[in-house]
Amino acid sequence: MGNDAKISSERSRQTTTIGDVFERMTFTRAHWKIAIALFVVFVIESWEQLALVYVSDDVVKQFSLNEVQLGWLLAAVATGMIPGVLVWGPIADRIGRRKVATISLATYGVVALLSAVAPSFTVLLAIRIVAGFLFAGIYTVTFPYFLELMPTRVRGRATVLLSIGWPIGVLLALGVTVTFSSLGWRAVVLASAAACLWLFVIRAWVPESPHWLAIKGRDSEASTVLRKLGVEIPEGTKFEMKASALGNPIKLVQKPFLRITIQMLIVNFAFNWGYWGLQVWLPTLLQQRGLSLSDSLGFVAISAMFMIPGYLVASFLTTRWGRRAVFLLFIGGAIAGGVLFALSWDLTSLNVANFILSFFILGGWGIWNTWNGELYPTSLRNTGFSWATSAQLISNAIAPAVIGVMLAGAASFSTTVLFIVAFLVVTFLAAMTLPETEGKELS
Repeated sequence: MGNDAKISSERSRQTTTIGDVFERMTFTRAHWKIAIALFVVFVIESWEQLALVYVSDDVVKQFSLNEVQLGWLLAAVATGMIPGVLVWGPIADRIGRRKVATISLATYGVVALLSAVAPSFTVLLAIRIVAGFLFAGIYTVTFPYFLELMPTRVRGRATVLLSIGWPIGVLLALGVTVTFSSLGWRAVVLASAAACLWLFVIRAWVPESPHWLAIKGRDSEASTVLRKLGVEIPEGTKFEMKASALGNPIKLVQKPFLRITIQMLIVNFAFNWGYWGLQVWLPTLLQQRGLSLSDSLGFVAISAMFMIPGYLVASFLTTRWGRRAVFLLFIGGAIAGGVLFALSWDLTSLNVANFILSFFILGGWGIWNTWNGELYPTSLRNTGFSWATSAQLISNAIAPAVIGVMLAGAASFSTTVLFIVAFLVVTFLAAMTLPETEGKELS
């Protein structure tokens, strides 16, 4: 009996859950390297989606485009990413996060280079769509991958801070535009394509997700990664993970996920319309208010700077108040800022409204990027996130074209902005009953 008890005790010590390990994990130097590597990835994602926005005048002149054609071109990457994320998401759940990240960046970089030699609008549009399809892999995997590598106690705060990569990408896109604009839009595209070289840093600094390795039954590899992350794991440790059909999209519309999936899709579509519909056309809308193109780009740069404190405050609050309360607070603030922006009567009120809107809407995005990736278990995390991203990208593809049609039809500044803000109201209502995930283990 004594020997049996000893064997039972030994087995107990060697069986645990990944959640338990991440509960006692501390933030180490390895986490810093992961954070830097994936932060830069998100900067690249922001930069790539905005690469042509700030040099669009040059593209319009070269190919003699009207506003509707320009809207199609600005939406091309998002259009290619829509089927792309739906393909890459389940693949990431089946073959791993790390493989998808590196394959996606490598293939995107090669195709993106071709944009610089596009001889016509039609060819450029087609190449941008294909580049978007390939880019969708890294775009889909970034946040779920990051979440699965962070200690539970700092997961929310760290992931919100990762979102600061977006305004940094906006500023970088503006900087590249100013630096290379004299060389034309092709030089800007070349600079964007060169970003694919960052995949070598990802391979060196970012290990495969131990959550994914464990659910695949690769316990020894999961233990090796966890040791690199600073946790002592005994040899022969087995991880208890609920194995199910990896990357099966049908699971998203079955119990217990159906209601969450519906709400998640509504939030992603509406929230992205509320942000992207304004972001893409902001320089044009500001010119309606009498600002020059250079003043409009300066205004966009200031907007990006205002985003950063929004992220910082959201990061501070999420570990104290939880995802849902902070998200709803920030969406409410963004709605107020958007209404003031639409009704602004002079440059001062425009700037005040811009600060409020930028602060709250991007702080809200920081929370949502985190919350969104925590709603599904490891076996479906990237598949669920791919559906979420597809809803965002459908919004990305439709919003610029719809707003372009409104502007072509002489819609006023106030009407256009209020139309966009209405989608933030839908976002608020759809998020009200989503489950809280702050401090909970990733299953």
